[in-house]
Amino acid sequence: MTVMTEIALLFKRRMLEQIRSPVWLFAGLSAPLLYLALFAPLLGGIPSVADEGVANVFVPGVLALLAQGSGTGIGWIVIHELKSGVVERFRVMPVRRFSLLMGNVLKDVVMFLLSSLPVIGAAALFGFRIHAGGLAVLLVLLCMLTALVSAACCGLGLLLNNIGTLAAVVTGLQLPVTLLAGVLLPISLGPVWLNVLAHLDPLYYVVEAARLLAGGVILDAKVLTAFAVTGALLSISLVWATHVYKKAVS
Repeated sequence: MTVMTEIALLFKRRMLEQIRSPVWLFAGLSAPLLYLALFAPLLGGIPSVADEGVANVFVPGVLALLAQGSGTGIGWIVIHELKSGVVERFRVMPVRRFSLLMGNVLKDVVMFLLSSLPVIGAAALFGFRIHAGGLAVLLVLLCMLTALVSAACCGLGLLLNNIGTLAAVVTGLQLPVTLLAGVLLPISLGPVWLNVLAHLDPLYYVVEAARLLAGGVILDAKVLTAFAVTGALLSISLVWATHVYKKAVS
């Protein structure tokens, strides 16, 4: 069996599980839609944001937040399977550990894409200007972000093997990473020390590129930097998570 066949079968398994519990899709949509409806209007009083259009500044950050969140839930699922013996059964199956990982990752990427489309549609009603080319490249970048987070959470779930510990690690990292990235407000509005600190946050580069891409700007140094940083971290995350899978399913 080829690696692509294995990944396709494991991806299908994950998607069937997701279809049986569609509530997760609606739960994932609620947060970005609430941000749009209840938080975005507050930004109209900021001149620099109002000049560019509140939705055009705010929506790319919300999409980045959605992409990040779409990859975190798999860690809890992996821990459940580890404790219920599902992972134990994989030990006797002739399946590559990379395929086990990618089945999870691809499911998260597809779920992000499915949930992002209604958000973009709703954002258009709030004045978000859609540039087809830039938006397509943006979705590719955000899919890479989802894959990065998903692979990392898979590895952490197997490594920690405790839902409470994983929740503490994920939530503990999520808040500073999100705030330093300027997801809700451009980080350029903050003081110099905050802008310097933000450059240590990988999500910052994604959000900066997201605002350019959403505006139709594709060939820009910030966009290239975002792809380079995210691509490098994605490669590291996939290699590390595959190694953790090999140790857990051996």
